[in-house]
Amino acid sequence: MGLTAGVLAIDAGNSKTDVAVVAHDGTVLATARGEGFRPPAVGLDTAMGTLTTTVTRALTEAEAPTVAHVSACLANADLPVEEEQLTAALTACGWGRTVEVRNDTFAILRAGVTEPRGVAVVCGAGINCVGMRPDGRTARFPALGRVSGDWGGGWALAEEALWHAARADDGRGAPTALTGALPAHFGLPDMPALIEALHLEKVAPARRHELTPVLFATAAEGDGVARAIVDRQAEEIVTMAVVALTRLDLLDEETPVLLGGGVLAARHALLNDRIHALLAERAPKAVPRVVTASPVLGAGLLGLDHLSAPWSARERLRGHYGG
Repeated sequence: MGLTAGVLAIDAGNSKTDVAVVAHDGTVLATARGEGFRPPAVGLDTAMGTLTTTVTRALTEAEAPTVAHVSACLANADLPVEEEQLTAALTACGWGRTVEVRNDTFAILRAGVTEPRGVAVVCGAGINCVGMRPDGRTARFPALGRVSGDWGGGWALAEEALWHAARADDGRGAPTALTGALPAHFGLPDMPALIEALHLEKVAPARRHELTPVLFATAAEGDGVARAIVDRQAEEIVTMAVVALTRLDLLDEETPVLLGGGVLAARHALLNDRIHALLAERAPKAVPRVVTASPVLGAGLLGLDHLSAPWSARERLRGHYGG
């Protein structure tokens, strides 16, 4: 008799979706990758249709029409009401007997820890932070941008660099090498040319994120304004982590603090060193490290946690993904 499907693990981000069908013993029976999951941009029905295509491929390959539990870590599941709506939508698909929906940041956290205990800060296009304990307690933030008090991530860093460079160029702000570095990235002569190109969309708006690495390179060369922006990002990351640790009563215990997302995974020395220094001051028992394991691993581990799977099953799944 073949292995039975225990968990349908889903990690659905804005840009891509990874799915894994996992047996009760942690064996990966099938995987599939599909397009991103963006209900706010395309509507829930369209987003669910795209997700269904990816899930169906995986279930078909695994020869498993249903599973015991669906563990879905989804982008844009930022508020409890959104988790409820998405849980109802996934339950209606009939993929599993039980369904649990979490924000996709939880997948990154669980992928980086051996037990469901710790805090993760994700700094990619935006910024988010979550924490969890084995008893089920969690800490989280709405992570809806400035309206919910957030600052940072690649998009915000690029915008901040542009703001300072524009003001430096016309005399309203302190001098900075960003005034030359930012337009040079696009082959333009100066900030007025870059401002015009962005305004008239001669440079596509989506390309603004390309300026984040330029910011870090300029900071590494010693530019004071650029370094101040990087320091502010470190401050935001550590503030979120410390608040999450405090909410979970983990501030005085040795606890992993996972750092994920494109900005942190790039391991910029100035940013990482500042994060480590601030954590050493404010949360001396925190153990920071960059997590690079696939987030779908985290979704799968959360599913096996739900099923009370043995330690060996979780280790087998982790071994599959090299986590």
